[in-house]
Amino acid sequence: MTRPTATHGPPRNHYDVVVAGGGPAGCVAALTLSRAGRTVLLADSATGPPKTGEALVPVARLLLHDLQVADTVLTTDHLPCHGNHSAWGSAALHTVDFIRDPYGHGWHLDRPLFDRALRAAARQAGVDVAEHTAVRRPVRRGDGTWRLTLRTTGTGPRTVTCHWIVDATGRRAAIAVPAGARRHVEDRLTAHHLTLDALPGDTDGHSLVESAPDGWWYTTLLPSRRRLVSYFTDPDLFTPGDFRRGLLTARYVAPTVRLHEFGTMSCLRRAPAHSAHLDHVHGDGWIAAGDAAVVFDPLSSQGILTALYTGLGAGQAIDAHLRGTPGALEVYTAKITTARAAYADAHRIAYTQESRWPDRTFWSRRHGTARSR
Repeated sequence: MTRPTATHGPPRNHYDVVVAGGGPAGCVAALTLSRAGRTVLLADSATGPPKTGEALVPVARLLLHDLQVADTVLTTDHLPCHGNHSAWGSAALHTVDFIRDPYGHGWHLDRPLFDRALRAAARQAGVDVAEHTAVRRPVRRGDGTWRLTLRTTGTGPRTVTCHWIVDATGRRAAIAVPAGARRHVEDRLTAHHLTLDALPGDTDGHSLVESAPDGWWYTTLLPSRRRLVSYFTDPDLFTPGDFRRGLLTARYVAPTVRLHEFGTMSCLRRAPAHSAHLDHVHGDGWIAAGDAAVVFDPLSSQGILTALYTGLGAGQAIDAHLRGTPGALEVYTAKITTARAAYADAHRIAYTQESRWPDRTFWSRRHGTARSR
């Protein structure tokens, strides 16, 4: 069932579905449900620092094309990614170019712009989009509906009801965990980011990954033409001095960033980068998508693609369930389980390929040889 673009009137008091979270997963879930004829509210809290340095792999073009949004979200404001350089498992630098990829190049995303374009597409499809709005105090009522408080910056609270909630609130899974889901954290990987000023002549559209004795480095140009440098390690293995020393001595990262002005380490930002998943991704009237459901090590470069995929799957699952399709929610669970299994195999293989520092704590933890976690 589909419907034409809606003409928005006064805000509703009741929806078929409320989507909590206005990132890629939430936007795609809302878009999918609205096109299926469901009344949908997308609440985007817009909290936390904007994400930077995220890449979209070439195959994502196919999914965005199927969603009929590729032309509107993949604009020239994003920086084409033409391939990846890596020094992993040996001192040699290897390059994977996307020139032979059937889906073309990837993208270094201007993430706020990407998210805004997806929200605009959802709005165009008939979704009520409430920006700077957080979902608070969800209460499951005896009639099978939810009562939610919406808090919008600068205005008073508003109460709505709905039949289903999509939890797209990110790693904290703010709906699913209070509803009884348990979050399993699989490691302690943490990212430390430094953004360097733009440098004339720095035009390489490739990303660079380089392993190190106590973690690994990542650097890439951003759409702003500034350069992002990230160091991934475990919290107990890191000091700011390690970042500067490692940055200046890394065989490939150092020459790439040497001409930039580093400034002070006070500009260093920290963000979680660990793998995690929920023990169940749907429950009584709720379903999780994106990082709320499952989140992967950034080494996989699968974060945005997984968000789009799970958002689509969650939207399809709710619509099919509401139409009375048997096992629709279980199909979604199976999709997440399959994706996690494929990721786990690839993750294990990738870290096993780096064997130069078997006695260093970071690597022994990934190889399963550490004495304790």
